[in-house]
Amino acid sequence: MWIFLSDSFLSIVAHRLLPDMLLVRARQAGDIETIFPAAAVEYTPERDYHYRTVLPRHEVSQMLSHQIEWISYDNFKNSVGDDYRHGFYFRAYNAMFSFGQQVRRGVQRRFGY
Repeated sequence: MWIFLSDSFLSIVAHRLLPDMLLVRARQAGDIETIFPAAAVEYTPERDYHYRTVLPRHEVSQMLSHQIEWISYDNFKNSVGDDYRHGFYFRAYNAMFSFGQQVRRGVQRRFGY
């Protein structure tokens, strides 16, 4: 699962050996600690996500639930204060916008509407 937050981007996947744990990964230093301040983050430069930690599923679930409860913006893109991060997020937004357009064109051709 990819999680885009105003101040961090996380990839969260099941731990291969520990079913009650999740592997939380980030590409940017500090992104994990922004959401999980007490996490012991490991630097793994040989991996595609250089930063990672293992956390209990319930802890990750609880923190993501809090993130949802704390939403105060009415436009996600405008909530991203870091211009550098905003540029990358905007490219992701554009990619998914294009995906939606392609899907609609495919649906129109396939179903005639």
